[in-house]
Amino acid sequence: MEMTNNRQVLTFDQVNRLHNVLSQTVFIHGRGNFPTLEVPLTDFIETVTAGLKEEGLKVRDLRLNGSTASNILSIESNCCYNDIDLIFGVEIRSNSHLQQIKCVVLNSLLNFFPNGVSKDRMNSCTLKEAYVQKMVKVSTDNDRWSLISLWNNEGKNVELKFVDSMRRQFEFSVDSFQIVLDSLLGFYKLSPVPMKPNFFPTVVAESVYGDMKVALHHLDNKLIATRNPEEIRGGGLLKYCNLLVRNYVPENFEEIKILERYMCSRFFIDFSDLQQQQQKLESYLANHFIGDERGQYEYLMVLYHIVASSTVCLMGHERKQTLRLIDFLAKQHSIISYIPVMVYGDKSYSFIPATGYMVPVSDNSHNFNPYPFSNLVPCF
Repeated sequence: MEMTNNRQVLTFDQVNRLHNVLSQTVFIHGRGNFPTLEVPLTDFIETVTAGLKEEGLKVRDLRLNGSTASNILSIESNCCYNDIDLIFGVEIRSNSHLQQIKCVVLNSLLNFFPNGVSKDRMNSCTLKEAYVQKMVKVSTDNDRWSLISLWNNEGKNVELKFVDSMRRQFEFSVDSFQIVLDSLLGFYKLSPVPMKPNFFPTVVAESVYGDMKVALHHLDNKLIATRNPEEIRGGGLLKYCNLLVRNYVPENFEEIKILERYMCSRFFIDFSDLQQQQQKLESYLANHFIGDERGQYEYLMVLYHIVASSTVCLMGHERKQTLRLIDFLAKQHSIISYIPVMVYGDKSYSFIPATGYMVPVSDNSHNFNPYPFSNLVPCF
């Protein structure tokens, strides 16, 4: 493979991190009485790939994407990632191909059922209801892909994306990394000798943002940057606020307000009514902040601030409705996560990460309602 400025060969340490990810056993949890599946990740990948080929679907390559790929490439690898995102490059020419892909994935799960569990009445519909957390199909002139997310109740879903074409494959530079897995998977099959510092396969990573060195600089220094922000879908706003809560900062503070307005506008285009917004927010919190009440609260405070300051596409009453929704969700998490951290004059304040504001805390702080934002005090 010819190296360009958007690609880089992994070091042995990075390949070893990748090996640790692929060699793990993941848990796919079933709803109701369906059993939890203990799935060796490499075996599952091989089973799905073989099933696609049996259906006559051409597989170009297989890649690791998302926070797991970023974690492997980061200087400070801390094993903190949520979903395991896998991209299968597949030729999709019709809706029947999308149906074939769904059946292959769901039928692959049957290979990992515990011994003694009857599979006689299992079909695609049953397996979908039991194990699929999310399923998306997109078929337009510019985009042909599908996503199947398999449920893990600790937030580490296995997300399988089958891509023929996708116009926008990233939101920010720090989530633009894709690691091509084919050489390492081939190494497992062909080499009886384990990897060593002087004997390991050549594994290539790519940044679909563009320049790999620039994207890695953003990752290692926790910088928020993107290109063509008008192409970012509605979920980009939620990802942006997540980065802020994790202490990422904008690379260019002059451009960030423009980016925020784009993202707010797109969010309200994609999730136009209040019920959709609530479902999206609750789903995002459940997937990214499991068991972290304080994290959910801080996240919602940051989101409130961004929506309040950067939404220009809504009527006043519509914006207030959304802010009231965020307010409602935040109150649910404020009791155990709201902690005063400093005294200013004769009052205590709690700092809201990433916003540069503090909220006044009453003597009975665990019952204090931190809204409306007219209570906010700039933190200099």
